Amino acid sequence: MKLIAIDLDGTLLSPEMEITKENVEALRKAQSQGNIVMICSGRAPEDIQQILKKYEISCPLAGSNGTVVQVNESVLESISMDRKDIIKIAEKLDEDRVPYRIYTNHGIYVPADWSERVAFAVKKDQIKVEGLPDEVYRRITEQPQKSSLINYFNHYSELFNEKDLTVQKFFVLTLNSSIKTVLTTYLAEISSIAVTSSGPLNIEVMDQNGNKGNALKRVAEYYGIPLHDTMAIGDNFNDIPMLELAGLSIAMGNGDPLVKEMCDTVTYSNDKNGVAHAIDRYILSE
Repeated sequence: MKLIAIDLDGTLLSPEMEITKENVEALRKAQSQGNIVMICSGRAPEDIQQILKKYEISCPLAGSNGTVVQVNESVLESISMDRKDIIKIAEKLDEDRVPYRIYTNHGIYVPADWSERVAFAVKKDQIKVEGLPDEVYRRITEQPQKSSLINYFNHYSELFNEKDLTVQKFFVLTLNSSIKTVLTTYLAEISSIAVTSSGPLNIEVMDQNGNKGNALKRVAEYYGIPLHDTMAIGDNFNDIPMLELAGLSIAMGNGDPLVKEMCDTVTYSNDKNGVAHAIDRYILSE
């Protein structure tokens, strides 16, 4: 038995935000041979569950960058941020009028003035990303629609009125370079948090113990699988903790150059079924 930890965006998901037939078949074949597949994503657990349900995939998952680990739909571990850190970060983001989302155990909370914050950021000094499709940029910057998962707030302090609410992650949209530099410097001074990124236009903040590496370790312990029998596949900086910990680390062909450099090997890109290729080569062929 082996444990295969797989990122979603830029990895298992195609550029069209779909899990291809080839990738689905590879996951199922790996599971049928007794291997454990787990999804490790920056997305909220509820969001991951919706995607897996669409493709009739059942497996453990680690959401919000590994801060929430679920096995058999039960929460195995949840790592939350300290209230003082939440206040420090939210006050700075509000001061600089930065768009952000707060991931909690009660869903995702978004400032009601998200669109105004995006417009302010773009007007100041917009970061240009080569090769970023207009559709992807629109999806990243548009006002999130209120739903069973998305809630609005006027001030972050409203979250503290929610009974038993805990915060697992801040997702910060960094659309201009000057603000990104200021925020990165500010966050570096808070020793109890971890700061990472899943793309050129964001910063993600969790508790210092919240990352995909710890999630991989927790699931490996649950199933009694040695770390040398684990494999991780990812494309960006928030994947590094699990790539560093896994027995075999595999970067996507479309991954960040620094991620590809630190991995054991590189598979095809996410538009060429890179996950399926990696599983076929390193799991199914054994």
